[in-house]
Amino acid sequence: MGAFGEFETLVQRARVMRESLSKSQTITDSMISILGSFDHRLSDLETAVRPTQVRTHTIRKAYENIDTTLKVAERILTQFDLSRKVESKIVEGPHVDLGGYLAAVDQLRSNVEFFTQQSSFKSSDGALDHANGLLSKAMAKLEEEFKELLTTHSTVLEPACLIECLPHTVRSSAVSPGGSSVLSDSPGKNSSVSDNKNVKGVEFMAPLPALIPPKIIPQLHELALRMITAGHHQQCMTIYRHARSSVLEQSLQKLGVEKLSKEDVHKMQWEVLEGKIGNWIHFMRIAVKLLFSEERKVCNQIFHEFDSHREQCFANVTANSLSMLLSFGEAIAKSKKSPEKLFVLLDMYETMRELLPEIETIFSGNALAEMREAALGLVQRLSQTAQDTFGDFEEAVEKDATKTPVLDGTVHPLTSYVINYVKFLFDYQSTLRQLFGEDDTVGPANSHLAAATLQIMSALQTNLEGKAKQYKDPALTQLFLMNNIHYMVKSVRRSEAKDMLGDDWIQRHRRIVQQHANGYKRVAWGKVLQFLSVQGLTSSGSGGGLGNDGSANSGVSRALLKERFKTFNLQYEELHQKQSQWTVPDVELRESLRLMVAEVLLPAYRSFLKHFGSMMDGGKNPQKYVKYTADDLDRMLGEFFEGKSRTDSRK
Repeated sequence: MGAFGEFETLVQRARVMRESLSKSQTITDSMISILGSFDHRLSDLETAVRPTQVRTHTIRKAYENIDTTLKVAERILTQFDLSRKVESKIVEGPHVDLGGYLAAVDQLRSNVEFFTQQSSFKSSDGALDHANGLLSKAMAKLEEEFKELLTTHSTVLEPACLIECLPHTVRSSAVSPGGSSVLSDSPGKNSSVSDNKNVKGVEFMAPLPALIPPKIIPQLHELALRMITAGHHQQCMTIYRHARSSVLEQSLQKLGVEKLSKEDVHKMQWEVLEGKIGNWIHFMRIAVKLLFSEERKVCNQIFHEFDSHREQCFANVTANSLSMLLSFGEAIAKSKKSPEKLFVLLDMYETMRELLPEIETIFSGNALAEMREAALGLVQRLSQTAQDTFGDFEEAVEKDATKTPVLDGTVHPLTSYVINYVKFLFDYQSTLRQLFGEDDTVGPANSHLAAATLQIMSALQTNLEGKAKQYKDPALTQLFLMNNIHYMVKSVRRSEAKDMLGDDWIQRHRRIVQQHANGYKRVAWGKVLQFLSVQGLTSSGSGGGLGNDGSANSGVSRALLKERFKTFNLQYEELHQKQSQWTVPDVELRESLRLMVAEVLLPAYRSFLKHFGSMMDGGKNPQKYVKYTADDLDRMLGEFFEGKSRTDSRK
């Protein structure tokens, strides 16, 4: 019973659950039916509302379009309004208010850009044409203002002002004309050229006045900026070139720079040309260190935002001036070579080589490459011409064909010229080292200059030996060679050439001087001394001699003795008359040569007079034969080699 009751309870619960589930299904079906009816209703509602949504969207888009159109219209009206405002400013011009005028130009360019972009707007074409026309007028006025400012504020610099910017050491000769000739005994540099060595490494004494006032530079920059950005760069560059190049050229012309052709240079007398070369060196320094340098700074400031235009403008301004300066150097480098030109060529080479780094800096940039190359080309041509001239000098010395001898046997002009030439070469040791590509490791004795000096000295000696053969008197030949080689030795000993040629060269040539002095004594006095010999005084010609007591030998012929005294007197007087016209310019050498003669002449004469003078006392007119004492001869000997005129020597 208990189990059956539980079963019944379980069945009852199952029945209840079935009924509950049945009711839930019914509710679910009802809900689905209700929701299905809602879906149909919403679909119908959406269909009914959609036209209203479309109309609402259309209205909203219309409002948005109206708002956009109003904003565009407002912008267009603003641009029209701005155009009217700037037009009055453009018409007024930049003189009154440059800043305001430039702002108006900027606004006008903005208007042009705006109307260009508004091509769909019906009135944009007319507005654009009007704005472009106004902008063209504005650019024309800008060009006029740019030109006016440049012309008004660009000042030609006076020579005194430029020279004031140079060191004190070169001011006095900065633009002085002329100078001494290299063809004289001193073949070195003239005063205006030699002063150039003092310029190197020296700062300029006074600042150069501003080429354009600093307050004007920003205005010019702003004007150039507007012109270039508006596409008027060619007009801007043309105006700048005309204004600045004219002022630069006038400054150089006032300084003394001339435009000379090659033909003009080649026709000039050397003395005139030498002075112009000296001035040219100063002109180059002033142009590069002052004018070109400052011109580049001004150009950089005005066109600092436009690299290509900046370089081209500077090239346009300086091209003619630089060409005018370099063309003179080219004409000198290509002119006919001659020894006297070497030193000015070295001066020019040294100057250009010194200035070249500054030229490369000042004329930097692609647009200026040709100008840099022109300067470098001049340095190279000056170097080559100087080397060729230096090399030709040795040959010129050896082949010098001067036919007219120096009558008094003194130092030949060629000798003094060559020695002075060599001395001046040593002033250019540093330059010559650069010229021949030698570094500091090459010692002086092994340098090209040392080898060339030896060759030049040898060529000079060879030439002098040839010139000595022109003398008919062999004694004068010896005297001439003695004088000239002594001059060479003495000059070398007192100059830097001593270190290069060496002591061996000096000692060897001193011995040569002594050899020629001995040769002179032998040739000039050998025959005269024979008349003071006892040989040939006996009537038999056997020689006679002196007795044990020192008296004259009784076999001496009185007639022969008279002839001997007479001939000696005539020979000595002839030598005195002739050789007092000869010259030994060196005092020490002259006294030494006189002493050499006196040491053989006076003892021989005293001895001869002592032994035979008494034999003339008993005869008629003894003073006719014994005319001179030894002191007389010594006094007369003191007049030898003084270079007296023929009239003076007869007194």
